Amino acid sequence: MKCIYCGCTESRVVDSRPTDDGAIRRRRECENCRRRYTTYEKIEMLPVFVIKKDLRREMFDASKVRNGIIKACEKRPVSLEAIENLVSEVETRVCQQPDQEVTTDQIGIMVMEGLRNLDEVAYIRFASVYRQFKDVESFMQELQELLHAKGPGEPEEGHAEG
Repeated sequence: MKCIYCGCTESRVVDSRPTDDGAIRRRRECENCRRRYTTYEKIEMLPVFVIKKDLRREMFDASKVRNGIIKACEKRPVSLEAIENLVSEVETRVCQQPDQEVTTDQIGIMVMEGLRNLDEVAYIRFASVYRQFKDVESFMQELQELLHAKGPGEPEEGHAEG
């Protein structure tokens, strides 16, 4: 780090703390002039491109993921915090992939995995749009898979047995 007062490249960190926007605020003291100054460090994220079904490419936009999840969770007992956590989880997974490109299919699968654990009705809503069921049979097959994955004899959430 270069001192803003004398240009010396030697400094020591006096204080360091995270900021609300994910940056790190560091208070530094120049080894030469002994004056203090503040720097902010933020991890630079490389852009990730989404490959659409028609093979167009556009930059990943977490707000599109959020909008799809919100629409699927409409009138469901899913908190905004749970939705934001799922959006963050998907965004993190997308950004941590080794490639700088991800397909809409990969993103859709990530969202469905999260919704399956969050709310089954929201999951089915999202899956019905994402998978574009051609007929009732394919929709029923998805429901059967969901019920089968739940296991026999397991009560639905929110319903007590007995």
